[in-house]
Amino acid sequence: MNDEFILAIAFVYLLLNIISFTLFGADKRRAIKDRYRISEATLIVSGLFGPFGALAGMKLFRHKTRKPLFKVIYVFAAVHIVLIIFLIWEFCPF
Repeated sequence: MNDEFILAIAFVYLLLNIISFTLFGADKRRAIKDRYRISEATLIVSGLFGPFGALAGMKLFRHKTRKPLFKVIYVFAAVHIVLIIFLIWEFCPF
């Protein structure tokens, strides 16, 4: 793999985590202001693709931390960590 491709993948991954973080923050703000909310399904899917942003949003905004369904985001993060380690192991020349 070339460096530009790896950099593009890293950028997209970072962007997905930022989007996930932003969604959790926006939903918390909407909850406080009693406005139309972002669906739990959307938040879970964003956590699937951007688990670190979702976890940061949950912690920072204190949002959805008591809901059992959202514990699955910790599993998503663990799977992402394993995948990242695998990809580094396979594709980075040491």
